[in-house]
Amino acid sequence: MKFNETSLPGVLLIEPDVYGDERGYFLETYNQQSFEKHVPDVFVQDNHSLSAQGILRGLHAQNPHQQGKLVRVSRGEVFDVAVDIRTGSPSFGQWYGTNLSAENFLQMYIPAGFAHGFCVLSDSAEFQYKCTDTYHPEDEMVIAWNDPEINIDWPVSDPVLSNRDQQGHSLTELEQLGRLPAYQW
Repeated sequence: MKFNETSLPGVLLIEPDVYGDERGYFLETYNQQSFEKHVPDVFVQDNHSLSAQGILRGLHAQNPHQQGKLVRVSRGEVFDVAVDIRTGSPSFGQWYGTNLSAENFLQMYIPAGFAHGFCVLSDSAEFQYKCTDTYHPEDEMVIAWNDPEINIDWPVSDPVLSNRDQQGHSLTELEQLGRLPAYQW
């Protein structure tokens, strides 16, 4: 398994070893011993979602019960995004995005203090993720997927959004409300 740094400190792109032959393939998606050398977190909850093409989920985060996430796609393809929302961080408001698919087997680790979102590029996609804390609806925040300050280059222009995601706030609004986590150096 290869753990690759991205342009955002702490966000990792993970390439598992895939063993394939005429029968199919085998890969290890998680091994605590391998991960603890690169990821300091313990995962406590697994989630699995199914979404149709054009659906965009995000940008989501929790505070103070922040969640680190290890994400992967088991069917289809998505464009996956992490945004640094830690006030005082040198990379505050910056984003990293990449395609995750059942064909490329890539995973992304998104540490606590980052917002997360994805949009579905294939007919449908099954998205799986491990979280470092449980879901706390009272701590949840939604950042507008199209916040011009963040300026994510999404591969969709008119995504399908949930009611909750349509009501997303700008990063500036959430900062002014004191909702964002602080950068710990």
